[in-house]
Amino acid sequence: MQWSRYLLLRLALVGLAAWAILSCIFLLSRLTSQDDVVRAAFDGSTFSPTISATEKAQAENRLRQRYGLDVPLFYFSISPAHGQIPPAWQWHGTPNQYHRWLTNLLRGDLGTSYREDAPVTGLLAAALQYTLPLTALAAFFSLLITLELSIWLGYHPRWRQPVLAFLHAIQSLPLFVIALGLLLLLANPDVLAWFPAYGLGNDEAASPWAHDLGQYLYHVALPLFSLVLVSIPGLIIQLDASIQQELPSLYVATARAKGAPPRVVIRKHIVRNALLPVLPLLTELLPNMVAGSVVVEMIYALPGMGRLLAEAASTQDFPVLLGAVLLVALVRLLSQLLTDLLYQWADPRIRLSV
Repeated sequence: MQWSRYLLLRLALVGLAAWAILSCIFLLSRLTSQDDVVRAAFDGSTFSPTISATEKAQAENRLRQRYGLDVPLFYFSISPAHGQIPPAWQWHGTPNQYHRWLTNLLRGDLGTSYREDAPVTGLLAAALQYTLPLTALAAFFSLLITLELSIWLGYHPRWRQPVLAFLHAIQSLPLFVIALGLLLLLANPDVLAWFPAYGLGNDEAASPWAHDLGQYLYHVALPLFSLVLVSIPGLIIQLDASIQQELPSLYVATARAKGAPPRVVIRKHIVRNALLPVLPLLTELLPNMVAGSVVVEMIYALPGMGRLLAEAASTQDFPVLLGAVLLVALVRLLSQLLTDLLYQWADPRIRLSV
């Protein structure tokens, strides 16, 4: 199958799946929480507590109009008729919440936040300015450490068992335990206060770019280390097993017979074949980094997607949550396409098919 055709088909299938997931989340959230959203917004506003019931009802109607909740949810609805079986079907046409949301989504408009009364696109863009560098650095260092440590273990077999035992122990720990452990160990004045415990330490005064970069890396060192530490065990264990499986192969014996040192044999000949079983794990690396950033940003009080999503979930700010789900779907799509490209690089004989 031609690569362009395969790419178009994959994009179509993933887009269809993303649309189905987002549609389900949108309909379920609006179906179960419309009145709760209006009441929460009304209770959090500055209305006088002495207003009458009529004025309160009018204010709630204005809030429904403001949030787009004053029209039917979907193109049709099922209303149980009095004493009639089956229930009555009612057609509402295109003036409904779902049609309005889907139309705006196709235009790139993710809606307006209930809590901030601001465009969701702007809120997500502001949060990603902090989350993307953290996740990108974590993914880069995770891949680099995985590759180099796996190659090193290949020609230092006496270290395999201790290192693998340590990695298995780390793999059994959830991310929040690792993050809290590093926080208590390396950012605790009673133990080792080597790193800041929270925040980015932004200074209002202008400073050179290099100084800003150094301050940023200093403040995100523990969150970055937490993400890397929770990501590399599974990758290294799988890659090391693949390398060990390739070592008895004939092409390896041929390379050794020609006088190639063990490091060169592993790096030049074995790694490319050993990567094939590991590539599916890379599909989950970026989405796991995005999910993990939510945890570390909350623990280390960093601005970004973690704080935004936590506040959106606590206040039932569903437009923001839907926008975050869309971003995760896009990240997963990028990861899958990247994995397919790596498959083609590792073994050109592989033929892609949907």
